[in-house]
Amino acid sequence: MSKQILSKPLIGRVAQRFKILSEPSRLELINLLVVNEQMNVMQLVEATGQQQANVSKHLNLMAREGILSRQKEGLNVYYRVSDPTIHGICMIVCERLKEEMDIQQEVFGEI
Repeated sequence: MSKQILSKPLIGRVAQRFKILSEPSRLELINLLVVNEQMNVMQLVEATGQQQANVSKHLNLMAREGILSRQKEGLNVYYRVSDPTIHGICMIVCERLKEEMDIQQEVFGEI
């Protein structure tokens, strides 16, 4: 990958994307949607234990930002991850943090 100067508008959009991904509840929802491919609100509420209003708020925000897509089937609306980079970004960060935690555990013992 070549190094380049990013435009201010692009930097703003990147910061917005990371801001959305900085919420643990949203990451939990994304993780469930990656694993299960698609789920409706009630399935996500049951899986997370979060309140329905909170889950809906997070799903709507991520859908508006283009991270998730929605598909209506009868009375249900199913969500899925539509941005193909999201899972990769999360996995890169998770792998790096796991490496750091493993090193800390070797050096300092139980964390």
